[in-house]
Amino acid sequence: MITVVIASRLREERLDYLNAMHASLTRQSVPWEAVIALDGASPDRLPAPLAHDPRVRTLALPRPVGAACARNLALAHVRTPYVNWADDDDEFTDDAMSLRLATLQSSQVGWCAGWSQDWYPDGSTTLWRCPTPPGRHEAGAVWTYWKSPADTIPIGPTTILARTDLVRAAPMGGLVQGEDFCSALGVTTLAPGFLLPVPVYRYRKWGGQMTAQGGFDELESAARHHAWQYGRNLRAVLHPGGEPARS
Repeated sequence: MITVVIASRLREERLDYLNAMHASLTRQSVPWEAVIALDGASPDRLPAPLAHDPRVRTLALPRPVGAACARNLALAHVRTPYVNWADDDDEFTDDAMSLRLATLQSSQVGWCAGWSQDWYPDGSTTLWRCPTPPGRHEAGAVWTYWKSPADTIPIGPTTILARTDLVRAAPMGGLVQGEDFCSALGVTTLAPGFLLPVPVYRYRKWGGQMTAQGGFDELESAARHHAWQYGRNLRAVLHPGGEPARS
């Protein structure tokens, strides 16, 4: 029913975390597959638990292309009705897939998301509630909870389980960071959906995460502004009768 798309360069310091992500998938109670886009990495480096799991398929790219491009190319290999983005150093909660899939199937909406947990090296977590309130949201409504590019993003991109056709229509944006914001805004603008008031994803906080890398802050403002404007303009084009877009 579900494909999880992950981009990875299989860096040594991230392999244990990738194993943990895979372990979190094995604890799900609904059928799933995973497509791992190897961003210039050799398939020989894939950890044994993943290499031996028939539910895990790889797309080996001949050179590094960046996470956004790798994820988008992996979409061509999705063969299930629903898809979920994920990072190679995070995890899903045990009932993440079943809760959201049940909502999707019962409500006939296009996407279902949840809250996430910031996960620290000592094993503790703190709940991250996105600005978008729980409940049903009509197409285009999620962007309205992102008041300005500098504010907290309106919904967690990796918490969204969505119809595959929607994700293909709103893939990762052409950015080196913040590309997942574009996908989240695209999917939630194209179709109505639900936000559940439960954590479905654990976002690992550690020194090797992308947001901790040198140079990240230099582009963050521009990436956020691009994603915010994308959501604003897409909403204005698709839902011209809605609330006027903010300047």
